[in-house]
Amino acid sequence: MSQIRKPANRFKAKKTRLVKSFLIKHKFIPQGRIILPGDKSIAHRALILSALSCGRTILKNFPIHEDSLATLNALSVLGVKIRRNKGIVLVSGKGRQGLKSPGKPVFVNNSGTTLRLLLGVLAGVSFKTKIVAGKYLSLRPMSRVNIPLRLMGAQIVAQNRGREEYAPITINGGNLKGIVYRPKVASAQVKSAILLAGLFAKGRTKVIEQLNTRDHTERMLKVFGVNIIVNNRSITLYPTQGLNSPGQVYIPGDISSAAFFIVLAAIIPKSRVVIEKVSLNPGRSGIINVLKRMHAVIKVSTSQANKPVGLEPWGNLLISSSKLKGAVVYPGEIPSLVDELPILMVAACFAEGVTKIKGVNELRVKETDRVNSMVVNLKKMGADIRVEKDGLMESIIIHGQGGLCGAKLESFGDHRTAMSMIVAALAAAGKSEIDDIGCINKSFPGFLKALKSLE
Repeated sequence: MSQIRKPANRFKAKKTRLVKSFLIKHKFIPQGRIILPGDKSIAHRALILSALSCGRTILKNFPIHEDSLATLNALSVLGVKIRRNKGIVLVSGKGRQGLKSPGKPVFVNNSGTTLRLLLGVLAGVSFKTKIVAGKYLSLRPMSRVNIPLRLMGAQIVAQNRGREEYAPITINGGNLKGIVYRPKVASAQVKSAILLAGLFAKGRTKVIEQLNTRDHTERMLKVFGVNIIVNNRSITLYPTQGLNSPGQVYIPGDISSAAFFIVLAAIIPKSRVVIEKVSLNPGRSGIINVLKRMHAVIKVSTSQANKPVGLEPWGNLLISSSKLKGAVVYPGEIPSLVDELPILMVAACFAEGVTKIKGVNELRVKETDRVNSMVVNLKKMGADIRVEKDGLMESIIIHGQGGLCGAKLESFGDHRTAMSMIVAALAAAGKSEIDDIGCINKSFPGFLKALKSLE
């Protein structure tokens, strides 16, 4: 498949980087079956609610990467007893008031989910905490979370630059009251932070969304016995006496990680890949829906037996090489595939016709500006791609030419950009070289190994 310069030491999530560069000299035909580590979004929530519940909770198929470890380490610093052995994590929760003042800043690395969800939890405890973030996360906007938490009664001081707020953030919580809030940005992280704060609040907490976002938090709250009612885009959480551990939670495979293999199999002739036990949450299935609309050959198989503790649907995917066609992606679909947009852009380059992705603004404020990182890289590979503005809305237009050419590429320090460009390079004509791909450790340190298994 490729030639890889091996790192000097085995991977360690917090310190060791992956290889400095990744050289791809020729394509391969992906064939085989893979099972992916647990869904990152589900893992964060399962870990936090296990820590806030009474009793022991076993989390199975827990993903071990920088983001999930950021949440695990933060909760440990806050006094939660957590043990892990590969993909099994054991959490000993002491209830909502079981967290302890850390006595030092809590470092959340570059995990935006960790920071925003943790702010919701810390809004409800009666001690002051300072949260420090990594280089990339410190550039991401946080007022979208801070504003509603202040309305609930939390005292928050953040780094101000212009009209926006950034980490580091100091939060002094306690004495919260429930609110009715309509987020201005379609964000599952914002919604989740408010609902987690609602666990500590007097009175009901209600979030009314403009667009439906992934509902992992709502599902997981039900698993832990919380009285929460979902009515379309309205979510109401009622005061609770405490959270009850379900004993164990199985975390299905990450659909965002699966997306790279789905596209890889679809764009390389003669491919056939089966992805087993992957999350099929309706709020995350946008990538499957859009690719099917682009004529991707994807077979989804589920059964009643595929209902693990956690109320999260999962199943198997069979992907075969496909003759993709261009399609339009509408703004209302973006929340269900926002993390998969970079790899969808790669798919569009191999499709016949025009693909238009409307409303990509949120990509500007991820770990990097993913609109810029993907446009720069794909242009180097010969793609006909441009950004179009219509008022405040940005769209990406790609005229598919059936393929790409090898080039020198940049990761921009972003894990999803790096993995998307590796997939593009594997399907492109000629050799490609991608600079520092250590950022892949953030969400999928086993990515290269999983690719190799399909060779």
